[in-house]
Amino acid sequence: MVADFRFIEAPQRLRAFVRAHETSLILLAAVIGTIGGLVVAAMGAAVLKMHEVLFAIPAGEHLSSQERIDPLRAVLVPGIGGLLLGGAFLLLLRWRPAREVDPIEANALHGGRMSFRGSVIVALQTIWSSGVGASVGLEAGYTQLASGIGASIGRGFHLRRADQRIMVGCGAAAAIAGAFGAPLAGAFYAFELVIGGYTPASLTPVGVAAVIGYLVAHNFLPLSLGVSVGPFGVIFSHDLAIAALIGMFAALTGISIMRGVALCEAALTGIGIGPPARLAIGGLCVGLLALVTPQVMSSGHGALFYSGIVIMPLKMTAIVFVLKSLSSIISLGSGFRGGLFFATLFLGAIGGRLFAAGFDAAWPGLDLDPDIYAVIGMSALSASVIGGPLTMSFIALESTGNLWLTSAVLIAVIISTLITRELFGYSFATWRMHLRGETIRSAADVGWIRDLTVKSMMRHETVTVASTMPIKEFREKFPLGSKTQVIAVDAEGHYAGLAPVAEAHTPEAGEITHIESILHYKDVVLHPAMNIQQAIAVFDAAEAETLAVVEADDDKRPIGVLTEAHAMRRYAEESERRRREVVGDV
Repeated sequence: MVADFRFIEAPQRLRAFVRAHETSLILLAAVIGTIGGLVVAAMGAAVLKMHEVLFAIPAGEHLSSQERIDPLRAVLVPGIGGLLLGGAFLLLLRWRPAREVDPIEANALHGGRMSFRGSVIVALQTIWSSGVGASVGLEAGYTQLASGIGASIGRGFHLRRADQRIMVGCGAAAAIAGAFGAPLAGAFYAFELVIGGYTPASLTPVGVAAVIGYLVAHNFLPLSLGVSVGPFGVIFSHDLAIAALIGMFAALTGISIMRGVALCEAALTGIGIGPPARLAIGGLCVGLLALVTPQVMSSGHGALFYSGIVIMPLKMTAIVFVLKSLSSIISLGSGFRGGLFFATLFLGAIGGRLFAAGFDAAWPGLDLDPDIYAVIGMSALSASVIGGPLTMSFIALESTGNLWLTSAVLIAVIISTLITRELFGYSFATWRMHLRGETIRSAADVGWIRDLTVKSMMRHETVTVASTMPIKEFREKFPLGSKTQVIAVDAEGHYAGLAPVAEAHTPEAGEITHIESILHYKDVVLHPAMNIQQAIAVFDAAEAETLAVVEADDDKRPIGVLTEAHAMRRYAEESERRRREVVGDV
């Protein structure tokens, strides 16, 4: 859902100044970065306060870093919290029946247009979900609200489509930089996942927003940000080779988690219960898993800092890995709001430790450093689920400051991303869109392709002939050179086919009595709502140069014609115009 906000519209002179000066975008990016940092700090503080009150844990501590929590609270809080959230969903559907657009979908399909009100709703739902202990990450709410604010600011200044998309990316960059204490990772998250590519025009605004978002969040949030890793030893050549193997296992694990969420959602929907019951069941299941270990609750951010994870026996580490995976799948599958970024970092870190221990058991002489493989594992698994191999590489670099370790991480994330794309084809965000019927696989701007419809390109054709017209009469009415094709209709005015004028004048046509015998493409037509991509596919399949456009209803009355040449020319023109907007030529 996209709403218009005239009340934040900037004065006309200020809008004109901003549109005319590229440096003005940097100032807007700084504002968005500041707001994004405040969003991270405010949402993080709100969740911490909810954990403190609802689970009776010490002030300022993470829920997932506790050694134990009250069993009754562990079960009841997520269950009741899910029930209340489900009830809120039902009320919300009456008020806003359309679903909200996330930053990736906004940039891919809507030119960076997002609903501010909807973004606030998603952020509040994410806070509640994480606050009651569901195994979801806050990063989805961070980016939704920060990007929604960026989109609203961009619309207030009537920015061009390309600049509007950059503002959405600035919000996401600030949020991720603040959440993970990693400005480079935040910037590349925007480039890879939200904007869909890097351009010189987007570098400065996104970079400024990421740095400011990090500084603001770091100054306001009372707890440590980012990802904490322990001391590690020297990186050897065999570590680089083994990193590729971790990438393979991480991809398979990531695909399993993403499919698991979809299967859980389908299973709960299939039994015919409403959102309150689904969420209550999901919350109770998470609470029961938390009785074994509290590390399964919330985002898992605190567990990354939990020193007990380092010294935990391997058997218990494996149990935490399995239970945290199940907890995340159940939470998202039952309908809690949130993401998998923090969860996959945590799962990847303990998975990397398990991998190192297993490899040492198989080849005792290697003595692999578990801290090194924790960093490699967390980056590889997150790259599979979230996407963005450079984003994950920069998280490793900014967490460790070690270039050699980052090289090993880069190998792992490249392998992980490649296998995920080959075997699965989606990140978690685009997979969820695929389940809703969307076909996009990245934030690359394809919305203009959907806007370029057959109706906007066709030539309105009012001349038609009866399919039973005698061939002699047709020749007299349409001499050679008068037209290329003529639409033929039946007695009720329905489309019957295309009559080529040149073919009607050939010597072979002398034996034909009526034009019905020379009609082509009787069952192949275009519809006004088709986009350019769909139209070209129809042209290719029919091997046609011209096709009729008919109404999509059962009436099938012809309303125009479209040639393949004109469609291709319009596509090339629009594509070039978009390219020039992106690189700043216009």
